[in-house]
Amino acid sequence: MLNKTQKRLNEVNKILDYRRKSNNPTIDEIDIDLIKERNDLQFKLNKENINFRLTCNNKYYYANQCKIFTNHILKHGYPYKDIKRIKENGITFNKYSINIGYNQHCEDLKRFNSKDELLGFVIGYNCANGLN
Repeated sequence: MLNKTQKRLNEVNKILDYRRKSNNPTIDEIDIDLIKERNDLQFKLNKENINFRLTCNNKYYYANQCKIFTNHILKHGYPYKDIKRIKENGITFNKYSINIGYNQHCEDLKRFNSKDELLGFVIGYNCANGLN
């Protein structure tokens, strides 16, 4: 399913790039629909390791921040955690924790009191490391 999503996202990006490079500066309904579709496809890809519900207009931002955090941790590791195990098992975001593995019962990377606290940590971590 993710391969189909990635292929469609690439197609939409090509269409939008072509239209952006053309000399027509106006944005019509088709472009707006394509931009919405691109955002939804990107959200679907970014949310693949998030195991709780993201709602409201900020869901795209939060999913993107989690994806940036995941890529950074997979590349550079996390203090006192084995980078080999992180790369092998991956990272998942659960309502009260970030885990090494596929669900909330795997090894904790960090625990939180709420979903908002978790998202605040991820955004703060990304800002502190210059990842935004």
